Amino acid sequence: DFHPQSICRDNIILLTVMCLSSARQLTVQMMQNPQILAALQERLDGLNGSPSGYMESLPKVVKRRVNALKNLQVKCAHIEAKFYEEVHELERKYAALYQPLFDKRSDIVKAAYEPTDEECEWKADEEEELTVSKQDEMKEKAKLEEEKKDEEKEDPKGIPEFWLTVFKNVDLLSDMLQEHDEPILKHLQDIKVKFSDPGQPMSFTLEFHFEPNDFFTNTVLTKTYKMRSEPDENDPFSFDGPEIMCCTGCTIDWTKGKNVTLKTIKKKQKHKGRGTVRTVTKTVPNDSFFNFFTPPEVPENGELDEDSEAVLAADFEIGHFIRERIVPRAVLYFTGEAIEDDDDDYDEEGEEADDEVKHLWPQ
Repeated sequence: DFHPQSICRDNIILLTVMCLSSARQLTVQMMQNPQILAALQERLDGLNGSPSGYMESLPKVVKRRVNALKNLQVKCAHIEAKFYEEVHELERKYAALYQPLFDKRSDIVKAAYEPTDEECEWKADEEEELTVSKQDEMKEKAKLEEEKKDEEKEDPKGIPEFWLTVFKNVDLLSDMLQEHDEPILKHLQDIKVKFSDPGQPMSFTLEFHFEPNDFFTNTVLTKTYKMRSEPDENDPFSFDGPEIMCCTGCTIDWTKGKNVTLKTIKKKQKHKGRGTVRTVTKTVPNDSFFNFFTPPEVPENGELDEDSEAVLAADFEIGHFIRERIVPRAVLYFTGEAIEDDDDDYDEEGEEADDEVKHLWPQ
């Protein structure tokens, strides 16, 4: 039977589906167009943080009271700054309590102390026990052969390559490592954090303790970070806790021919007049973890170029991470157990930070 209303309804449905499909295809095409995406992002960025117009619509008497609230907020920022100063004092106090444990850790790593059987006893959790049970059979088969090999070998002292392994396990640090850095970091025995003395401006110093080696004569390399815990007079609402203002490294007394922060290259030069060619040798900067100890200097006016700002931002992040995570939990980064926790806190912005670290000290 012929039903005009049914056909009309079907046509409307078909037309609607076609429109939706076309709109979907158009959206996909737009999202694949970099220029459209850039324009859209620019528009969104312009909207971000823009006033809604509500404040402008308020009566003058209400705006006056809002200004009073903002003045109260400034006072809150100054109180918060004092709070963080006291937190720094607490950090200093508890650092003294942690240090004997960290010293013992260092002694075990560098074989200055052999822990007792009781100190070495560790109760594995259920997951670890399950993993161990699966491996027991395979280990038992290889046990005799391993024991024979162990008898022939000299027992390793302490925990070899402890800190080098920590560095290699952490992306933020491994991105800084070069192959020529690794033989040096095998001699790293400890990293310590020293806080500024009471009454002095807020700061902390990272101390890298090395055993005697063929690369440099220093026994300790240092990096000091100076901090500030006070609101900016021009932008008090931006205060969000102590911030690192600048950092200073140290001079590394390299053994002749062992400086991995420099490399020698040969270049050919042609004489303009005579046309003769000569080969000259130049010493140029080389990528190395040890550039960490020679950060860019901050001018007195505080103005830096874009590259230097990026380097210092990455440097501050690394220094803070070593102080807050690496030193207190070194063994968990050595075993890899702490890395999962860090991955859970990782966001997309971290990828950009990693890029800065990879090019921390470009050639």
